[in-house]
Amino acid sequence: MTTLSTPFPLAGSAPALPATERPTARGGVRKLGRIALRALVALCCLISVAFVALHGYAAWLLSHPPVVTLGSNPMLAKQLTYSDVTFPSSDGNSLVDGWWIPSAGDGRRTVVLSHGFGANREELWVPMYDLAELLHRNDYNVLMFDYAYASAARRGPATGGISESRQLSGAIQFARGQGSDEVVVWGFSMGAGTALQAALQGTTIDAMILDSTFIADGDTLYANIGRRFNVPKYPSVPLIEMFFPLMSGSRLEQIPSDRLQDTAYGFPIFLIHGTSDDKAPVGISERVAQAQTNALSRSWIVPGAIHEMIYRTHTDEYVQRTEAFLASVHEVAVANAAEASVHPA
Repeated sequence: MTTLSTPFPLAGSAPALPATERPTARGGVRKLGRIALRALVALCCLISVAFVALHGYAAWLLSHPPVVTLGSNPMLAKQLTYSDVTFPSSDGNSLVDGWWIPSAGDGRRTVVLSHGFGANREELWVPMYDLAELLHRNDYNVLMFDYAYASAARRGPATGGISESRQLSGAIQFARGQGSDEVVVWGFSMGAGTALQAALQGTTIDAMILDSTFIADGDTLYANIGRRFNVPKYPSVPLIEMFFPLMSGSRLEQIPSDRLQDTAYGFPIFLIHGTSDDKAPVGISERVAQAQTNALSRSWIVPGAIHEMIYRTHTDEYVQRTEAFLASVHEVAVANAAEASVHPA
């Protein structure tokens, strides 16, 4: 009897594979290699997305810094009489809130305090109230105000001084409207860089004191990023510059960094900076100082001092130097006014 072979495998037995389809060690390695490659590509994509997102977050922080609310006022802090004031920016695009502290004298001199990035008009670590008291003692009106990004009532994005310079110009115009013949801007960090931008736009300013001047350009941005993250300058700076308009509505390229540092402004400027400043390189103030031609302009580079802390670490010398500068500016202003009265234009 002839036995026929069945085309079907017996139960419990595996079907036979052609020789070309039988698993080999080499095929298994190739499969593992494909899996590893896909995982590596996915990991690289994830790292790239995280890297880009990190710079988007940095641009967000640059345009929306966390700012504490006001905790006091001139009367509570220093027994200084003041009034709440609101005035428009010079371009009319925003309203600015502040405090007007009148002098005890004739009220013809005013110092406008320009606070730094991430702070409000109080800027306690400077500290602003101490300076307001010092200025009031020297017979100055004092205007303290919040840039829009620091205002709880009118919160807007920070723009690296682009829109803030218009708000500062509005503050200066307000001071002039109160009868001030002599207006000095005292700026800190980005508030100092903003003051230079306002001056570059033609705002009439009689003098400036600039402490720890910060200008938002590629070098300063990278210096600040590098304090937190070990990332390369390129493409980090271009990525932030790309994201910044989406967050703030302004482009960092609008800030004329070179012109701000290389312009001879004509009026006296007193530049103060620490050599250990890791937020605003001391070279900014040194470069601005080198460009000045006014005989009263001066600089004070403090060895070992850090960002915006020079008043606290060198209080007596800080007060002596700033008072002497203000006195020299006032003397020249008085002399010029007397000459103009004798020889009117």
